Amino acid sequence: MSKSVQALFDLSGRTALVTGGSRGLGLQIAQALGEAGARVVLSSRKAADLEEAAAGLRSAGIDAQWIAADCGREDDTRRLADETLARVGAVDILVNNAGASWGAPAEDHPIEAWDKVMNLNVRGYFVLSQQIARASMIPRRRGSIVNVASIAGLAGNPPEMKTIAYNTSKGAVINFTRALAAEWGRHGIRVNAICPGFFMTKMAAGLIQSLGEEKMAAHAPLNRLGDEDDLKGLALLYASDAGKHITGQWLAVDGGVSAVIS
Repeated sequence: MSKSVQALFDLSGRTALVTGGSRGLGLQIAQALGEAGARVVLSSRKAADLEEAAAGLRSAGIDAQWIAADCGREDDTRRLADETLARVGAVDILVNNAGASWGAPAEDHPIEAWDKVMNLNVRGYFVLSQQIARASMIPRRRGSIVNVASIAGLAGNPPEMKTIAYNTSKGAVINFTRALAAEWGRHGIRVNAICPGFFMTKMAAGLIQSLGEEKMAAHAPLNRLGDEDDLKGLALLYASDAGKHITGQWLAVDGGVSAVIS
């Protein structure tokens, strides 16, 4: 018997771990999952930011906890997985969102900065996915992994944007998503990616302001930047039974920027 639409999107009884969850896109996704009924565990590097974010979610009636960790460090990422599982039990939904960028011309890009971006944006996604899947998703034969990539992973940049490591890392996340979905589908694990365009987050604000917010918005067919609600629908689709036959996919949430032929 088929389920109602409301039942398909209902996350009651499920637990989600969201990295980079103290602000911006991660917090937006956590709010969506929590409002749909999930218990949410937020993670980022700074405890004070996490406490504030979790308190805000709790004030909205969401069961929210937090664990500070640096997903650019393997030992900290493994600790995050272990502590989450010890504290809340099985994890049904993993949102890999913690990320970093670095602006520099390719010919001058510091190697240590390249490594910092890759370790967090790619290696961290793999380590945490591996730990959570082995301990929680594979034994239970179910789970949803949502990787936050970027439209920067789909193409090069205009000349004024010099983020070679970030673009490369997000391209890797898209194919990491496909490869993991193909391998772990037999375990009942779905793996999908969200590719946001320009949102006024802390990480992107400086670039948007330097290039001009109106100018950036004008590049999008919808003539706007992303806002605090624009990732919620897709994240919930990927995480819930409404998306139970979707895996190995990416979708741009960018106001149509990636659809325009430059």
